[in-house]
Amino acid sequence: MKIKVPATSANLGPGFDSCGLALNLYLELEILEEAPSWEISHTIAGLPTDETNMIIATALTLAPEMVPHKLRMTSDIPPARGLGSSSAAIVAGIELASELGGLSFSQEEKIRIATEMEGHPDNVAPAICGDLVVAAFVDEQVTCVTHHFAPCDFVAVIPRKELLTSEGRSVLPASLPYGEAVKASAVSNVMVAALLSDDLKTAGQAMMQDKWHEPYRAELVPHLQLIRDLQPALGFHAAFLSGAGPTVLVLTAEGTGTAVAEGLRDLSLDADILQLSLDTQGVQVHA
Repeated sequence: MKIKVPATSANLGPGFDSCGLALNLYLELEILEEAPSWEISHTIAGLPTDETNMIIATALTLAPEMVPHKLRMTSDIPPARGLGSSSAAIVAGIELASELGGLSFSQEEKIRIATEMEGHPDNVAPAICGDLVVAAFVDEQVTCVTHHFAPCDFVAVIPRKELLTSEGRSVLPASLPYGEAVKASAVSNVMVAALLSDDLKTAGQAMMQDKWHEPYRAELVPHLQLIRDLQPALGFHAAFLSGAGPTVLVLTAEGTGTAVAEGLRDLSLDADILQLSLDTQGVQVHA
């Protein structure tokens, strides 16, 4: 049995802690034979190979009586880059418990459990549902809406240096003045309405007017402004932080991703520049 979980990009600028989408980078978990104790093989330095691994620990929290198995994990989701590597591990663990533990969780249950474990529905829900997700986690209740994302290309600028989510959170203010929060909410509303109308030009404008988090994280990700400065020349719709960063996701018209990626390489950043596409399936299980 194999479990396949996509990467996610959360926030989309002003959709802070609410909006996210799934991308075609994947964590794959292969369930092998039974074993005396849990064991997971992989090639990621410093990641546990026993039951303290996040995938196994998540599964055992939900189904502690599961028979131990050997597992094999591969992942092309870079860790600590704002592309949902931890969220993918949590979702893989929930799926592992659902399958091996015989729990047969519904999609709604998976979203609720993953949000309670991770804390932010925009990180985990797209990995479960695929496509575009708008969600809220209020008073311990998760509300989640999925919708198609209009045809487009994505280019990810992924710095080779990590940025922990905790560091990205540490620079945020404890509160915003009421008037500033109203403006921030209005921008977010426009972005969501534009996305639901397949109006990527208007959505892109709103994505670069965030007032919730990007202004405070700018000092940690100076390349965000460098990339945005190229918008007039390259003609993309938007560039925004993926999650807490440091990855910057560039949204551009369908068929223009190659040209935009080449233009971004001219910046000579210490980063990998990947053309990506939307994942519309979410987590998948194959026998």
